[in-house]
Amino acid sequence: MIGILGGGQLGRMLALAGYPLGLSFRFLDPSPEACAGQVGELVVGEFLDEGALLRFAEGLALVTYEFENVPVEAARRLEGRLPLYPPAKALEVAQDRLREKTFFQGLGVPTPPFHPVDGPEDLEEGLKRVGLPALLKTRRGGYDGKGQALVRKEEEALEALKALGGRGLILEGFVPFDREVSLLAVRGRTGEVAFYPLVENRHRGGLLRLSLAPAPGASEALQKKAEAYALRAMEALDYVGVLALEFFQVGEELLFNEMAPRVHNSGHWTIEGAETSQFENHLRAVLGLPLGSTAPRGQSAMVNLIGEKPPFAEVLKVEGAHLHWYGKAVRPGRKVGHITLRRDGLKALEEGLARLSRLVSELPWEGRV
Repeated sequence: MIGILGGGQLGRMLALAGYPLGLSFRFLDPSPEACAGQVGELVVGEFLDEGALLRFAEGLALVTYEFENVPVEAARRLEGRLPLYPPAKALEVAQDRLREKTFFQGLGVPTPPFHPVDGPEDLEEGLKRVGLPALLKTRRGGYDGKGQALVRKEEEALEALKALGGRGLILEGFVPFDREVSLLAVRGRTGEVAFYPLVENRHRGGLLRLSLAPAPGASEALQKKAEAYALRAMEALDYVGVLALEFFQVGEELLFNEMAPRVHNSGHWTIEGAETSQFENHLRAVLGLPLGSTAPRGQSAMVNLIGEKPPFAEVLKVEGAHLHWYGKAVRPGRKVGHITLRRDGLKALEEGLARLSRLVSELPWEGRV
């Protein structure tokens, strides 16, 4: 049995990918409503509750996790009893934006300029080094646009500092990028690696709304550069599993933005759009099985369903559309499902996206990829 820390949609999709391989799953999550509980055994408890951890760990072959804010202490406790992949040190890096940027900079991976902020003096020094505009972010926590503030003028900086708690922050230079792209990499227990094609990501309101795979127009050189950066990180962390890296693309350069030591939203297209999904490959990696092909099957788009339930019948009328509903209550700003659209070429993909844009609100679609 495989243990998964977290019971959200990523854990749910891991289980769905694992059942054809004869696997079974147990989840640990604080919420009795965790949607992964619909497809596997759910232990309800806090991650640092020793009793819950013991109930969760009993009889497991290994443990993985489906989100990066699992307390490192909980991961360490389990790591002392069972194989845990990816390793807890990957969580430590991913959970602190300053440590994360410093780690990648130390690997020779370009990043935007950044400066730690623990008060007004640090902020003043950071503005001198980083310049304006800039983003002031919490070092820990925050996701989907939360825990950060855009600073355009010096007088906005102190307001942002106060709003974000005054300390434990990082100031990052604002990058005038061409687009945001992500790379999913996977590394097995023996060091075998595989890479999915770069994906273009489009956001609205701080939330990922649309991913295009492979990223239109991405050169082979850009792909190889992203793969080289991912390989450095995986080897340095002795990483096992799927790793997602997000970049700002500026011309033919890539600036590292952030990492996610887990399967990732921008890789959901792989369920129908790649020879082997990110979820199956993550399981293959942590189990020590051969990795599957990451080759794309045509052109794909992934449309997030956020705070809305579109008419299922109309979605399924769109040729090449595949609906994934997570079994969660619909609330504003909540990811409740996604649609994968797979077609043989870009023109056909555009036609399908045009139809979906009439069914899904807030889709950043301007009529072309």
